[in-house]
Amino acid sequence: MEINDSFRVDLPVEDAWRVLMDIERIAPCLPGAQLQEIAGDEYRGVVKVKVGPITAQYKGAAKFESRDDEQHTAVLVGTGRDTRGQGNASAAIAIRLTPDGPGTQVAIDTDLSITGKVAQFGRGVMADVSAKLLAQFVANLERDVLSQPAVDLVAAEDAATATAVGRDPALGVPPTSNGAVHGDEGVEVRAIDAPAATPVDLLEVGGTPVLRRLLPVLAGVLVLVLWWSRRRSARRG
Repeated sequence: MEINDSFRVDLPVEDAWRVLMDIERIAPCLPGAQLQEIAGDEYRGVVKVKVGPITAQYKGAAKFESRDDEQHTAVLVGTGRDTRGQGNASAAIAIRLTPDGPGTQVAIDTDLSITGKVAQFGRGVMADVSAKLLAQFVANLERDVLSQPAVDLVAAEDAATATAVGRDPALGVPPTSNGAVHGDEGVEVRAIDAPAATPVDLLEVGGTPVLRRLLPVLAGVLVLVLWWSRRRSARRG
């Protein structure tokens, strides 16, 4: 399914681009997401969601398929699998930034494929939930990242770049230890010290549309509970 979203930030396009391309920095702003490690150019982590009695944790990875720093466009592709084997998800996310007065308009077009219990809610509900989660992301981004002075934004970006290439951001030399290890194929894997993700409650985010889709599931659970209770009562009698 295709989902189209957009938002605006009060930063010039060049500054907005640098911030949004720093995945490690903006990952904590994503509801339900936790970045756990970076292996080469691949970002690995989990996304947790729940809908009433239905819970899911997708563990996966994402990387830039393309990135044009001059045109301010990029495509981020990712895949994830339910840790209990009850479904999987994949997405290609096209990002495009354009100047909007003193700020920047950000367009995000997502081609999403998802299977399992969460997929039952369909495109309409998923698009509505996506828009609300994006609004939460933007609010977190503005509060936790964009509220910093411009000079701090640039300094943080320089520090992140230096760390990524194995240099001490203050001294410009290789650090004694940056917590990185090498994987089986010699790829440097750097663990990210981030708090565990809090599952996104899609029922709370999606409201009535999600509840309508969930009612048959809840009704089925209720019928099973009543049937089981009656059988136990009959056996005791």
